[in-house]
Amino acid sequence: MSVKVRFLPDNTTVEAQPGEPFLEVAARAGVTIPTGCLMGSCHACEVEIDGKETICACISGIPGDRAEITVDLFVDPTW
Repeated sequence: MSVKVRFLPDNTTVEAQPGEPFLEVAARAGVTIPTGCLMGSCHACEVEIDGKETICACISGIPGDRAEITVDLFVDPTW
């Protein structure tokens, strides 16, 4: 089962496999998620999933419990 991943604000959509790292899925879609430490400590890669949950994309994978998700990218001008 694949998951349809939509990245906002550009409304870019790509198919992904459950568990696939968010950063890899974003890169394949041509979307850049800012990163810092790549360990989830600095929170530079925070994204919002389905308007509810905030995660660190560098240490998270695509959830397998739904057919599609929306990823809203935050832009922190200090990064």
